[in-house]
Amino acid sequence: MPKNKKQNNTKSKIIIPIAVIALLFVGIGIGMSYFKNNLYTVMKVPDFELTDQNNKKITNKDMLGKVYLVEFFFSKCPTICPVMNTNMRHIEDEINSPDFGIISISIDPENDTPELLKQHAKKIGAKSANWHFLTGNRDYIGNLADQFDIYVGDKEDEAKISIIAE
Repeated sequence: MPKNKKQNNTKSKIIIPIAVIALLFVGIGIGMSYFKNNLYTVMKVPDFELTDQNNKKITNKDMLGKVYLVEFFFSKCPTICPVMNTNMRHIEDEINSPDFGIISISIDPENDTPELLKQHAKKIGAKSANWHFLTGNRDYIGNLADQFDIYVGDKEDEAKISIIAE
């Protein structure tokens, strides 16, 4: 084979993989830019102000710049709430980041005072300063749940759940 053809063949073997890799990086860059610019908001978190387990007012503005999970529960719940709280604690352990937090809103504020919520947080092993167990006015919490498009039962529903669970 003439020397010129060998050089061209060798250059092709080097240039083609480099060009493919370069195109791959350009494609990834364009794709990331496209997806980043085309993310959508599932919903805007409604404005709220409730009291946490440390008797501190917490609002939706305290959550800005962080990723939060929100759950509605009550500490005397005999069924799904303990499972949800345990799962939330496992998530807290796995993520373990100052940019992540959990909002647990009690639907039984008559029972779930800040003091009781603090005991509940300790009982389930919540560690993060970004895990807020919130309480407030029951009607306010019900309206907030509606804004999250989440159904929360009333006392009669809770009694039915307790009877079924026994």
